[in-house]
Amino acid sequence: MSGLAVDDAAWASAWRARSPVDKLLLCAGLVVCALVLPAWPGSLLVAVTAVVLALGPARVPARTFGRAVRWPLAFVVVGALTAVVSVGGDGLGWAPDAAARAGSLVGHSVAGGAAVLLLATTTPVSDLLPALHRLRVPAAVVEVASVTYRLLFVLLESLSTIREAQANRMGYSSLRRSYRSSGVLAAAVLTRSWDRARRMQEGLAGRGMETGLRVLPEALPSSRGFLAATAAGLAAIVAVGVLAA
Repeated sequence: MSGLAVDDAAWASAWRARSPVDKLLLCAGLVVCALVLPAWPGSLLVAVTAVVLALGPARVPARTFGRAVRWPLAFVVVGALTAVVSVGGDGLGWAPDAAARAGSLVGHSVAGGAAVLLLATTTPVSDLLPALHRLRVPAAVVEVASVTYRLLFVLLESLSTIREAQANRMGYSSLRRSYRSSGVLAAAVLTRSWDRARRMQEGLAGRGMETGLRVLPEALPSSRGFLAATAAGLAAIVAVGVLAA
């Protein structure tokens, strides 16, 4: 395990050289449309647009996009079930307008998630953080995001190393050993990651870091054509979503 599949897809995306601000505006516009437009057909239009852009012009692998959307979909389904089931004196039952409520919740969530995933699979975090600085996002928020991103790889490295050592010692040769090894793996990864994070904090503090890690961002100019197409596409989604509702 060398890294995150979504991060690898972002570095290999055909939209890698596009300005992250342009992609941020596109995906933020899609998220807003997913939130404010009626679920039918607004959410469907947003979700289809995000998926078509990711798999088409951005050339994100369909397998990577599909695997990345699995867990958010499971979360959405669980959330929809809890929203439509009511508990009363007669026991469990369906809430009033359960189908409409579940459809609206799933539609808005899937559309918004697809838009966010479009940004994640086309924009590396190292491009996104300087763009957030330029958009005047508070420095503390950007710094927390940066440190969290770095710690993800520390966590993945620890997870891969420990799991490989367990597998070499027949730690997953039976169901019982698998349960035990999984528990030991979780505890070991937590303590090792905590120790690495503490040492990283001490190292940065020893270097006098007070205003965050400064890096030289790559110049990726904005495209007027891309912005015009974004505005036209979002306007079309809003018009169709409002008129067809």
